[in-house]
Amino acid sequence: MRRLLVLGLVAVLALTGCGGGTVAETIAGTTTSPQDSNFVYVSNLDVITDWDPATSYSNEVIAMQNVYDSLTVYNPVTKRAGARLATRWTSSSDGKTWTFTLRDGVKFHTGRPVDAASVKASIERTKRLAGGAAYIWDCVQNITVRDPLTVEFTLKYPAPLDLIASADYSAYIYDTAAAGSGDLTKWFQQGKDAGSGPYTVGTWKKGQRTELTLRAFEGYWGGWDGAHYKNIEFRVTPNLNTAWQQLLRGEVSFVQRLNPALYHKAEMTAGVRTLQVPSFQNMLVLLNSASGPLKDIRLRQAVQKAIDYDGLITALKGAGATANGLVPEGLLGHSSKVAPKQDIPGATALLQQAGYGPGGKQLQLTLTYAQGDDDEQVLVDQLTQTLGQLNVHVNALAMQWNAQWDQGKSKDPTKRQDIFVMYWWPDYADAYSWFLNVFHSGEPVSFNLTYLKSKALDSQIDKLPSLVATDRSAAEKAYFELQRTLIDQNAVVAVPWVSNYQRAYLGNVQGYTDNPAYPNVVFVHDLIPGG
Repeated sequence: MRRLLVLGLVAVLALTGCGGGTVAETIAGTTTSPQDSNFVYVSNLDVITDWDPATSYSNEVIAMQNVYDSLTVYNPVTKRAGARLATRWTSSSDGKTWTFTLRDGVKFHTGRPVDAASVKASIERTKRLAGGAAYIWDCVQNITVRDPLTVEFTLKYPAPLDLIASADYSAYIYDTAAAGSGDLTKWFQQGKDAGSGPYTVGTWKKGQRTELTLRAFEGYWGGWDGAHYKNIEFRVTPNLNTAWQQLLRGEVSFVQRLNPALYHKAEMTAGVRTLQVPSFQNMLVLLNSASGPLKDIRLRQAVQKAIDYDGLITALKGAGATANGLVPEGLLGHSSKVAPKQDIPGATALLQQAGYGPGGKQLQLTLTYAQGDDDEQVLVDQLTQTLGQLNVHVNALAMQWNAQWDQGKSKDPTKRQDIFVMYWWPDYADAYSWFLNVFHSGEPVSFNLTYLKSKALDSQIDKLPSLVATDRSAAEKAYFELQRTLIDQNAVVAVPWVSNYQRAYLGNVQGYTDNPAYPNVVFVHDLIPGG
């Protein structure tokens, strides 16, 4: 059914030079032709939530970025947008007119051409459906087809459209005619695709261990000369120890994340490559400000103060770095002046003011977090233990993402959790995504899982794109003030750390690099399978 590319000890030592210190464990097996080999990606969460490239906004990014192209792609070295479907672009002096020139001869997986008309059609459909990260196109007033390979955007206000066009979600260009006269949304949700990327959907089995397979699209504009992985499998393995054993047996190629103990093992294992890199992804502890006991701001503040921020960084052993507010280092809006510290006496006093805590009533809280995420488990264990000592009982539930998110979005406020633990990362290399998606008022509930509603705050958030494009100094100040408002004044969020990605993959996988603008994505076509 599938052939695995694995290495024996001799080949590992001769070709990869991976691991360090002593050889703790080795990978053994047989080697198949690199041209026919599978790349097997292990995730601890369900892969597909939404198949529609217009509205997709979750874990499926790891697959979608291998199926769909955007106009540009973010280059983490230059910190600028680079060519993808567009080979070049220009903007007017006022930043309100952008012209993109497309690659010639590119085809969708459906066989139809990728041209200026299809770019216009896909972006306009994404805007019209207004799901996922479609807000990235809010600045666009008109899209004009100048010729088959030239598309012009007229903006309502100045914006960095080349960077926006590289977003990890909702920037996908797709064939809007793929379903013919049928319903395109329903067509997509059957597990079909209409992209122009290197891979197309092979099989999709929701809820199965191997949830998704992709196969090479032979007509891909980037070509298939030389050695490439022709197939990708996405396997769901919530238990990280199981995932590690699968890697050791050569059954999988890449483990998205490991806990610190397993990562240390991986560093010492011949035949395994490791990579630890800083990210734009942070851990959020979202506090329910609309219903339940945490509607009392004193109790939200007490939870914030109970978190042992420094202790978590130590416990994560390299998997996390100190967070300074909501915006990770490397993005506009980061400030070292927002540094949280644990304050048990302060937490105790706030609990007692609200009638809880030591000597008072026991406070009951519900918390949801991701099943199989050992870093989140460290946070939850620490927080439940600390709060337990303050007469606060936390009922913590480990859940698969879809179930956790569904509970958070429940139309019945009484069914929602008090504390929602999740990761967040920007939709493109700017911090706007945190503020618009997680903290802006909105119905129905999506990712605004603190349920905060503030017209004044919404107005501040809405001004950010124009400030970023026209006055970066003012934007920097606005980001700082918004973080103080959310963390200190409204106490709706705590940010325990910024993630350092800890990857492990087979030593014969060559050419892998990590792009922080596309969290957890492996651009598999760029890899070289080694024999």
